[in-house]
Amino acid sequence: MGWKPAQAWTSRQSVEGYRHFRLVLQGGKGKDRWVELEAVLDASLRRRFPWQQLRDPEQWTSGWQQIPTEDSSQLTEGSAMNSEGSASPRP
Repeated sequence: MGWKPAQAWTSRQSVEGYRHFRLVLQGGKGKDRWVELEAVLDASLRRRFPWQQLRDPEQWTSGWQQIPTEDSSQLTEGSAMNSEGSASPRP
């Protein structure tokens, strides 16, 4: 049975402005295994990572995970106020 890493990855930290990646290549053996990933939104951004790094849940998650925004609670509150029909202040 061959080594089959996941096809989609989400980085916990931004990698040159991107967090979602897809598997392009894989190689190596044992502790020297590596994967090459490309950014989903910019195929020209390809980076090779040690397999051990991708197995660390503090750094990577397999699959494309939703990334929470920092201001999501403020946006939700603002949206709720607008959906209740509150009028905008008039000049």
